[in-house]
Amino acid sequence: MAADLYGDLYGDVSAGPKRDWRGYLPGLVVVVMGTLAAGFLSDHYGVPLTLMALLIGLALNFLSADSRLTPGLAFASRSLLRWGIVLVGVRITFGQIVALGPVALLCVVGIVVLTMAAGVFAARRFGFDTAFGLLAGGSVAICGASAAMALATTLGEKRMTQAQLTLVLVGISAMSASAMMLYPLVAHALHMSDLKAGFLLGAAIHDVAQALGAGYSYSDGAGGIAAIVKLTRVALLAPVLAVVAVGLARFDPNGGAGKAKGPGVPWFVVGFFVLAGINSFGVIPPIVATGAEKAAAAMLAAAVTATAIRSPLAQLLEAGPKPLLVILIATVAAFALALGAAVFLIG
Repeated sequence: MAADLYGDLYGDVSAGPKRDWRGYLPGLVVVVMGTLAAGFLSDHYGVPLTLMALLIGLALNFLSADSRLTPGLAFASRSLLRWGIVLVGVRITFGQIVALGPVALLCVVGIVVLTMAAGVFAARRFGFDTAFGLLAGGSVAICGASAAMALATTLGEKRMTQAQLTLVLVGISAMSASAMMLYPLVAHALHMSDLKAGFLLGAAIHDVAQALGAGYSYSDGAGGIAAIVKLTRVALLAPVLAVVAVGLARFDPNGGAGKAKGPGVPWFVVGFFVLAGINSFGVIPPIVATGAEKAAAAMLAAAVTATAIRSPLAQLLEAGPKPLLVILIATVAAFALALGAAVFLIG
């Protein structure tokens, strides 16, 4: 297993040899070609980009045996991921979050926290550690594959394996697609208003594009509400990463207290906050914001492609269904909490 998949935020990974740009080129060419293929399939068949990137990366997994590709794959799964997380900040403004109102905002925060807690609880019940529970629960609670990649980077190599991350990406993609199809049917069956339906779909569906797609398939009004709620969840990615990072800085991997390690907050978390703050003032031109969103999507898709290429498939097959059950439990918890909030507290 390659040790440089994730960011070395806490001294988990020893520094590798320095390389010039030619050393990165072979792996990056493979990643770019795979990501472009994923983009083509996504655009023409309406399939989520991250799902296509994941499947193409897994199909190219045999290339991980070629050591010439390792530097480029590691760069894509680490550096491109970090910059992609920073650029996600252009999707949100603090004004959008405030516009939800205090009740809805507190409900969103509560759903995120309790969903992550459900992931940790389920992970521990099935014999996994807290780190895997945070990864599974956090990816369900916040924004799917993007959150999974960011959390894996923050948790670091000692606490998270490539196999676990890939299992979460597979499970998140499958369950988010299912949620996009099923949750609007529940909203219709309950004759929800646009406000209630938009909140349910924005608060419960994993992926941003699928949450918005489900919302607008219900109605234009529900789509607008779903967008604000979902982007509020995306905004919570940075605080969650900051809390995880500070927690890791204070506690060692075995749970021992008092062993401070490394920086408290990764630079990409700070960058996320800064870009969201700048965007809140409306000074970013629309064409620049659109370009930044597309760049973020491309970087995150490239990181998913590279991660899937480097994933140890043998370990994936050995893991069995238990990791997917953890994701399923977190998904059910998020849906139940969002449904209860939409029915009893919203509107």
